[in-house]
Amino acid sequence: MAARAAWAGATYDGRVSDPRKRVLLAKPRGYCAGVDRAVQTVEEALKLYGAPVYVRKQIVHNKHVVNTLEGLGAIFVEENEEVPEGSTVVFSAHGVAPEVHEQAKARNLKAIDATCPLVTKVHHEAKRFAKDDYDILLIGHEGHEEVIGTSGEAPAHIQLVDGPDSVDSVVVRDPSKVVWLSQTTLSVDETMETVARLKTRLPLLQSPPSDDICYATSNRQHVVKEIAPECDVVIVVGSTNSSNSVRLVEVALSAGARAGHLVDYASEIQDEWLEGATTVGVSSGASVPEDLVMEVLGHLATRGFGEVTEFTTAEERLTFSLPQELRRDMKKAQAAKA
Repeated sequence: MAARAAWAGATYDGRVSDPRKRVLLAKPRGYCAGVDRAVQTVEEALKLYGAPVYVRKQIVHNKHVVNTLEGLGAIFVEENEEVPEGSTVVFSAHGVAPEVHEQAKARNLKAIDATCPLVTKVHHEAKRFAKDDYDILLIGHEGHEEVIGTSGEAPAHIQLVDGPDSVDSVVVRDPSKVVWLSQTTLSVDETMETVARLKTRLPLLQSPPSDDICYATSNRQHVVKEIAPECDVVIVVGSTNSSNSVRLVEVALSAGARAGHLVDYASEIQDEWLEGATTVGVSSGASVPEDLVMEVLGHLATRGFGEVTEFTTAEERLTFSLPQELRRDMKKAQAAKA
């Protein structure tokens, strides 16, 4: 709490202060609406149905969140086959392929789908373009859960484009019927570079009806770009399997930060990273709770970085309602009590 009080109400005016130790704290940072919904889904399911509640894959890509939910009674599994028949299973925020839903039905599982609505939007786009017999170029990282889920919506029509260097291997049936979609957590700049290269080969390439990279990913990247040129080091709080967190470090380095590091906890910050530094940037991935950021600020304060200025580039007010199957059961439980 001391770290919070040190910077409450501070604003950033764009001027470089005296060369003393300071922190530039990025905002927006941390939980996005989709992550908040997914975590709350597991918490409410545990309250409603009781432990254990099974979760297929990590509900969000954050070590601390997963450990906390495990402490409340959630059991994380890789596949539906690990869930006892008739049990409750929550599907992660990253989305799943249709076959996963079918597997759940076959095992008589009570499935609650916590897929982020912005990922669901990409799924709908994939189904729509596949129905119209388009070749779909899905820009994303091979093996990422979101990519696997989206690809599963139209496997015969989708081919993965894993960054600009993969463009040359793209093969399509009809260059006039091609569209690109993307994973929601990518680097905006790298995605646009990939699209530009694709368009040199496929001039008639169509774009998605609306941005696929989610608002939270782009907002967090934008503010990190703004502070990075003034930072000797940027510390991003997030897990190594979190695509959007990893991208934030990459964005910081490409935007001019002299160094960048990803940490799950403040205790992972190495003192040598701070040697000779006067300005440290701090941000966090979209699946990171705010208390972990506060711990980082406290850690930095004990090493002389007590001046914290919050740099805000956008205000986020979007919220998502809980999955309808969970809301329905919550309503029934409330009615029964009444």
